[in-house]
Amino acid sequence: MDHFYLLKPQEGHWEQTIKKSDFLIYLARVESEEEAQKKIEQVNKKHYKATHNVFAYVIGDNDEIKRYTDDGEPSGTAGVPMLEVLQKQGVHNVLAVVTRYFGGIKLGAGGLIRAYAGTTAQGLDALGLVERLNRAVLELTVDYSNNDELTYWLKQEDYPLIDTTFDTAVHHQVAVDPKTVKAFEESLTNRFAGRIRFEKVAETYLEIPKN
Repeated sequence: MDHFYLLKPQEGHWEQTIKKSDFLIYLARVESEEEAQKKIEQVNKKHYKATHNVFAYVIGDNDEIKRYTDDGEPSGTAGVPMLEVLQKQGVHNVLAVVTRYFGGIKLGAGGLIRAYAGTTAQGLDALGLVERLNRAVLELTVDYSNNDELTYWLKQEDYPLIDTTFDTAVHHQVAVDPKTVKAFEESLTNRFAGRIRFEKVAETYLEIPKN
């Protein structure tokens, strides 16, 4: 997939009031249904006096697991809109629980849909998202005389250093987009006239704040 977003913090809260009803959203990263259900139970215990505790979650790289509930709200007015927001924004491995404390004014079906979807969307915006990027980890080996030039170039080109070790030479582990590894190696080979060695040592994920 082109973009894979995750919740920026491990978990967080946001709230708003709509026509005297308080809508509180709890968002958390989850890796399994068991973890999601455990967190839902915790929210239910914390807000046991609430009128509704509505949840939606998506788990898996391709949203293999999708669950939601309306928890007493009219069918299709709460959990479904929340789930649609999560999927529309491309957020994965995330749980959203919206707690509603009824304020005495009915919102109607359209108002409920806007309230639950809006609370979810604004909660995601408030907490922030990161994009998960797959990267190849290359180990670059240079002698000490070329190290300053290499580290300066890496910094200028915005290649993140994962680790550096020193022995008879300097070894930098750098995260590189797999699609650009060949061009990356060719550029540095030319720059250092062949006085640099490359070895792919691993693959990793980076998390970059979503703009």
